[in-house]
Amino acid sequence: MSGNQEYALLCLENPLLDIQGQGDAKLLEKYGMKPNDAILAEEKHMGLYEDLINNHDAKLIAGGAAQNTARGAQYILPPNSVVYIGCVGKDKYADILHSAVKEVGLRVEYRVDEQTPTGRCGVIITGHDRSMCTDLAAANCYKIDHLKQPEIWKLVEQAKYYYVGGYHLTVSVPAILALAEEAAGKNKTFILSLSAPFIPEFFKDQLDQTAPYWDYVIGNETEALAYAKSHGLGTEDITSIAKSLAVLPKKNTSRPRTVIITQGTDPTIVAIGQPSGEPTVKTFPVHEIDKKEINDTNGAGDAFAGGFVAGIVEGKSLEQAVDMGQWLASLSIRQLGPS
Repeated sequence: MSGNQEYALLCLENPLLDIQGQGDAKLLEKYGMKPNDAILAEEKHMGLYEDLINNHDAKLIAGGAAQNTARGAQYILPPNSVVYIGCVGKDKYADILHSAVKEVGLRVEYRVDEQTPTGRCGVIITGHDRSMCTDLAAANCYKIDHLKQPEIWKLVEQAKYYYVGGYHLTVSVPAILALAEEAAGKNKTFILSLSAPFIPEFFKDQLDQTAPYWDYVIGNETEALAYAKSHGLGTEDITSIAKSLAVLPKKNTSRPRTVIITQGTDPTIVAIGQPSGEPTVKTFPVHEIDKKEINDTNGAGDAFAGGFVAGIVEGKSLEQAVDMGQWLASLSIRQLGPS
């Protein structure tokens, strides 16, 4: 990143306050949850968040996948390099979220929805198991009008790199496309994360609208397999899927598309589109970690994206950017939560 330009990276997605507390089988039973659950909140779960804060020594973390990635990138990059955008409510949870991001030096420009509470993810930790219960709430209420406000759009114009989490495809496709068009029209870099298998499965059309703008697309093997299934690729070979993504039609042809697929402890696969048609494929072994050092794998993918994107913003080589992603992911899984 030449000259340490302020706010070169702009991230968009769904902000959540992660509320992580130690629990036991009795607490899980109280809220009708199971070990390693990942569910959306119903009415019976609404008391969980205050319960964790008041009775279970909860740790409060600025969460949501792309906000985790933004924090990771800012951890590596010079101060004032990253700005994150999403929607919160006007409540104490938003106040906590503001304090949490301030502590890690991340600038946020939240849209405030006064009618809807801030999104929360309650996490019950039982040993190495984590049960997550998410109330999206205001995170679902982002509007492109906020992005187009002069003071916000100035940040968009100032940024040279855009990172969008795929979860936002369920919220505001117009906002994503506004960033994508800005990137393609001014030869900036547009990066999208597939985020979760249900995105290519159930939001295929929305995802496909953004595909021509992808300069980089990041996913894991389960997301790649879901993409292949929903798009009728007829293969479960991760390398073949990555190559298929790399050769999709592209709006900005001045740079090739790069597809990054992580596979847990298996090698990361990267496919790079080529003008001749056949993509170049590279594989990168994952840094080994002693199992005794692994505390929590939640957020490792977000951390990988944070390190990788920081590398791209700094102008590092592909090899260096992947290495930075793997380094930050390895750091993350030694911690409790995506912190």
